[in-house]
Amino acid sequence: MPKPGSRTIGLAVPIPEPYGSELQDWRRSFGDPMADLIPAHITLLPPTEVTDDDMPAVYDHLDKVAATFGTFRVHLRGTATFLPVSPVVFVALAQGISACERLSLAIRTGPLKVDLSFPYHPHVTVAHHVSEEAMDNAFDTLAGYDAGFDVSAFSLYEHGADGYWRRERDFALTGSDAGVMT
Repeated sequence: MPKPGSRTIGLAVPIPEPYGSELQDWRRSFGDPMADLIPAHITLLPPTEVTDDDMPAVYDHLDKVAATFGTFRVHLRGTATFLPVSPVVFVALAQGISACERLSLAIRTGPLKVDLSFPYHPHVTVAHHVSEEAMDNAFDTLAGYDAGFDVSAFSLYEHGADGYWRRERDFALTGSDAGVMT
């Protein structure tokens, strides 16, 4: 729970329909307790506490970042895992990795400068903190998963007191280059 006068935010590329609902349904089917709380996404900034007073500077920063990046393509294909470091099965990115890396790096500057616990690796979680059998099932079931879409915006999500992550604001990528800061 954030301190009074602050909130917990995260930034992500939302997975568009029909893929977002499809991956969330798969996550639910694997027994992931967070499936209904977290929409399908590619994380750009992990959960970060910011003060309410800092939000205008955060919005200004994100507007500037979005204005320097152009639309890019993401191709989701197959599964992978973070085992043994973390009990996560995810759908991997076959295209769009470097654009997500550059976008994440640009976001994590200025008022959102944070140190990551792990090296940044863009992915879409489909099973987390589930049984070994459920992890194996997720890994095998979605091994042939294949979907592609264009990313034209990233989104700010806020973590509610009820545990749900809600999409609060989108930032359109209006720059001319995919991932090049000027």
